[in-house]
Amino acid sequence: MTYSWLHAPAAQVATTARTLLGWTVSANGVKIRLTEVEAYAGTGEDPVSHAHRGPTPRTEVMFGPAGNVYVYFVFGMHWCMNIVCGREGEAAAVLLRAGAVTEGIEIARQRRANAPDRELARGPARLVTALGLNRDANGTSALDGSGPVLLAPPSAPVDPALIAAGPRVGVAAAHDTPWRFWLVGEESVSPYRRHVPRRRRPSTLPA
Repeated sequence: MTYSWLHAPAAQVATTARTLLGWTVSANGVKIRLTEVEAYAGTGEDPVSHAHRGPTPRTEVMFGPAGNVYVYFVFGMHWCMNIVCGREGEAAAVLLRAGAVTEGIEIARQRRANAPDRELARGPARLVTALGLNRDANGTSALDGSGPVLLAPPSAPVDPALIAAGPRVGVAAAHDTPWRFWLVGEESVSPYRRHVPRRRRPSTLPA
């Protein structure tokens, strides 16, 4: 099984991200239609990419092969999931930011503590929770059925007129790079929040 985006260079990660809108991602009894994604390039030109400075034990999965899953832990409490893209040795990934549950909604409700349906996978950590995934999915294929995640195309491509683009959520640099893509009018799309640097509290120690 092959798709054109599997052979696209890392520099075209934004195009790949747009392509994945409307695809479904399934795992552990739940299927989600992707309504929001973000692109991250590891070509040395994207300072907020995990692979910006080259491969590490954590990010080596981003260097291929395309179609594999990259899972990482954030804030000491949440898992987030990406689909690796770019040619072998060229790091790039698409963060799965949000989607609408289309199958297994009762299972997703249990995993998400009976959150409102539009909130079940509205955000990258919520999406992973709804799918019942964790670090074990990291480095597995999302295409051939050998791993816990299965990524599948829609029956027809999404109308480009329904795709909007804007800045990525909460990134500490490249704030205005329009590499967040979403489907207009979808309730499951997460709200945009710009990164706000934390201010250090003034010292209370005596001078």
